[in-house]
Amino acid sequence: MICQECGQRQATLHFTKIINGEKTEFHICEVCAKEKGEAVPGVDNTFSIHNLLSGLLNFDSPGFSQKTTQPLRCNSCGLTYSQFSRSGRFGCSTCYETFGERLEPIFRRVHSGNVAHYGKIPRRSGSVIQMRRELDHLKKKLQTSIVNEEFELAAQLRDEIRQLESKLNK
Repeated sequence: MICQECGQRQATLHFTKIINGEKTEFHICEVCAKEKGEAVPGVDNTFSIHNLLSGLLNFDSPGFSQKTTQPLRCNSCGLTYSQFSRSGRFGCSTCYETFGERLEPIFRRVHSGNVAHYGKIPRRSGSVIQMRRELDHLKKKLQTSIVNEEFELAAQLRDEIRQLESKLNK
């Protein structure tokens, strides 16, 4: 099999990536793998968790390249996007706002299509949080049922939403 990167040499490394059940295979030669920083068997390879995450999150993809004349820089701490992509850490809270539009695709990949992280709910004091999540879920189902013209289901969901909102407002 020929390398998918250069199209010249024999592919000796085969990668399989499965995201949301969709399987993608990559076949590349050792030379292209070294250029991309992939691990090559039989060679002393340095491994860092950052390299793994940046590859998974596509920091180095064309949409994230720093080919502009002025690199994106945080006004508060001076961190550039390129420095963030190398370290994987922000310099301050303003970095979230500065790099915001570049972060959303990353968050969507990490959180399975969502831009927000929903952690565990405490069992003792988490009833309000649980009700709010259920309310959000019902509202999304309501919108879907309206779009699909399932008006009877929409009416039931509307009633459930009202009942849950009244519980939250008590």
